[in-house]
Amino acid sequence: MTNEQSDQDRVESRAHHLLPEEEAVGSDDPEAQAEAILAESDIREADQNAAPDTVLERRTSDQTVVAVEPPD
Repeated sequence: MTNEQSDQDRVESRAHHLLPEEEAVGSDDPEAQAEAILAESDIREADQNAAPDTVLERRTSDQTVVAVEPPD
């Protein structure tokens, strides 16, 4: 199976398995919608910073808010 054929299989599978919210919106071309979804997914997978407004912070608990002891 070639990459092009494999990609087409992914698109067809995704087009037949749209999420409920994607189906609710409707689409004139489910395969084009699936292709766009998969293309964006591939970009995000390749570059974790590609998603808009996505920042994954890696901090330890001592780098966060200082704990305040409750009064006795």
